[in-house]
Amino acid sequence: MSNLLTVSPSPHAKGKETVSGLMYGVLIALVPAFLCSLWFFGIGALMTTLLSVLFCVATEWAVTKFILKQTPHITDGSAIVTGVLLAFNLPSNINPGIILVGAIVAIGVAKLTFGGLGNNPFNPALVARVFLLISFGEQMTGKWPLPIESRTSWLDAVTGATPLSHDMLGKVELSDMLFGGVSGSLGEVAALALIIGGIYMIWRKIITWHIPVAIIATVLVFTSIVYVCDPENAVNPLYHILGGGLLLGAIFMATDYVTSPMSDSGKIIYGIGIGLITVLIRNWGGYPEGMSFAILLMNALVPIINKKFKPKRFGEVKIK
Repeated sequence: MSNLLTVSPSPHAKGKETVSGLMYGVLIALVPAFLCSLWFFGIGALMTTLLSVLFCVATEWAVTKFILKQTPHITDGSAIVTGVLLAFNLPSNINPGIILVGAIVAIGVAKLTFGGLGNNPFNPALVARVFLLISFGEQMTGKWPLPIESRTSWLDAVTGATPLSHDMLGKVELSDMLFGGVSGSLGEVAALALIIGGIYMIWRKIITWHIPVAIIATVLVFTSIVYVCDPENAVNPLYHILGGGLLLGAIFMATDYVTSPMSDSGKIIYGIGIGLITVLIRNWGGYPEGMSFAILLMNALVPIINKKFKPKRFGEVKIK
């Protein structure tokens, strides 16, 4: 009897992808943006990114080992990805203590509190960013380091305004926003670098096009409507696409496997919701940037979206 074949419940399909493979694929896609941040912000970008990754990995190891009493799995790359994304949402001259707080919130609260990788309902890096935005408003929304001029300094970098601030709208060249040279968080400095990373992930089938395209198209359509209705006070829609954290959020954060819908139709609905909320906050809210809040709000609706838009079951045959 011991030699009998034991068959587990279906489905039996098995893919070649692993968690670590996907995570390191995302890291490869982030390389162009990281290199741009190094070029424009120098030592500040390097130190902020290294500290963020170090604090996130250390938090995951310590909480898993000493609080949860489990075996740490820090080599799967998930904590590293969270660390890089957290850094990309921060200015290059941020205080190391604030980075540490962000790492603890991202890993210890937003991820491990809910059971670890695969169980968190909200994107950990975005939870940390919003927490830091509320707790350390001046450091997170004040003067941003100026590209090039801040390369040789870290905590005392020369500062200026972000392109989405009201006093800078329309004064920044779109080419600078595309190729780099504007103030902002590390991951916002060059839109083209983020686009290259997104194309790589779609080509590698790490993500699909549905969420990024739905977000960008929604923002483009609704900001165009606002621009046509009030051209004197509204902003060129391309500023909304290339400026701030829209591309970073649309490509790298809204597409998180755990916190985004499973079906293609659900992903499109999810992306439209993120784009619409972002436009509402940017035009009529209290913050020039709304991407983080929009993604987190739609993260909360993912269970409902999954229930309404269910993916086709493996092996399902539609009977006419």
